[in-house]
Amino acid sequence: MTQRDASVEIIQRQLTAFARRARATAARIHPELSLVSYTLLAHLDDQQGCRATDLAAHYLLDKSTVSRQIAALEKLGFVERRLDPEDHRVQVLHPTPAGAAVLSNAMTSRRQAFHERLADWDEADLDRFASYLLRYNAAQELKG
Repeated sequence: MTQRDASVEIIQRQLTAFARRARATAARIHPELSLVSYTLLAHLDDQQGCRATDLAAHYLLDKSTVSRQIAALEKLGFVERRLDPEDHRVQVLHPTPAGAAVLSNAMTSRRQAFHERLADWDEADLDRFASYLLRYNAAQELKG
């Protein structure tokens, strides 16, 4: 195995561990809000509402998956549907005040967890890590 292959293997294992921890953290922060639900709710908040089909396209998810997640968020009272003012045939999903509050609390808890985990990192390491993550995610976005 080449050094490059070994490095890629380490990265793959560590990203898998990161994803596993992210799901566990999301479940601990708000047991009723899965990582996928959190992500969708955050997107609705960032975009100030959007259609379910837009969510599916953005995250490359099946429409039925998004539909199930949105139904669960609606049942919890975190998401509501509103008619699009420009096209009354279209429903736009928006966080409710309760959804915005739970999202804000979850974001605060997540941010605090990251600060604690990275507390002993110096600024140069944080900057490098942030730039590598940006580069990695940008490369993925370019590939679609």
